[in-house]
Amino acid sequence: MAADPVFVDTNVLIYVTRRTASEHAAAQAALARLEGEGRALWISVQILREYLAVVTRPQATSLPLPMGTAIADVQRFQQVFQVAEDRPAVLDRLLALLGAKFGAGRQVHDTNIVATMLEHGIYRLLTFNAADFRRFAGIIQLEPPQ
Repeated sequence: MAADPVFVDTNVLIYVTRRTASEHAAAQAALARLEGEGRALWISVQILREYLAVVTRPQATSLPLPMGTAIADVQRFQQVFQVAEDRPAVLDRLLALLGAKFGAGRQVHDTNIVATMLEHGIYRLLTFNAADFRRFAGIIQLEPPQ
């Protein structure tokens, strides 16, 4: 039986491509560990959009990437990870989760990640922002990055 697939959050992709990030080594190690365990690694179109938005704007700790570099990163991610589509059933799951009080406002973005995971049969999430997803305990499991 194949090992459980793991969904990879945007922050992991950011840290793995930002060599100066304090979490860079941990992000690389987590992805290598999961690959070594034979886990299918998933992202979504939303994750790719978030990556582009974050890395191309100035940050307190880093300069923005040129758009060409960010696009090349996304194209590489499309080759390395399985990409979950944001199909209509994802919206149905999102609405059900929101109706069950699993988020509002900015939390809708994280709730959509969980809706995408559930629609694609993925129940494990690799993230450095565990606090953002604790409300989904019992629905998904958090994969520790270290």
